[in-house]
Amino acid sequence: MAEQENQSSKLSEEQPPPRTYKSSVGVGGDGKSKWPELVGLTAEEAEAKIKEEMPGAVVKVIPPNHILTADFRTDRVRIHVDAAGKVFETPSIG
Repeated sequence: MAEQENQSSKLSEEQPPPRTYKSSVGVGGDGKSKWPELVGLTAEEAEAKIKEEMPGAVVKVIPPNHILTADFRTDRVRIHVDAAGKVFETPSIG
């Protein structure tokens, strides 16, 4: 009986910690999910800032009138740019 309890406690110690809401929706390292301060910057500047704050993010630059999929990805940040290549909409995870 004691051996069974010992094995049970070993299994619980090896399990990963439970996922939090933030980790499941995919927020950046400092808890961010949106970057309103990037509006007006170039796509390159915005992408560099996002990757600095959220390493491993898949950053997609979206040109004007581009068709998008409706799927939600916790590792993706979309940057919507205007014809001049400037960010015109707040980049966010999704």
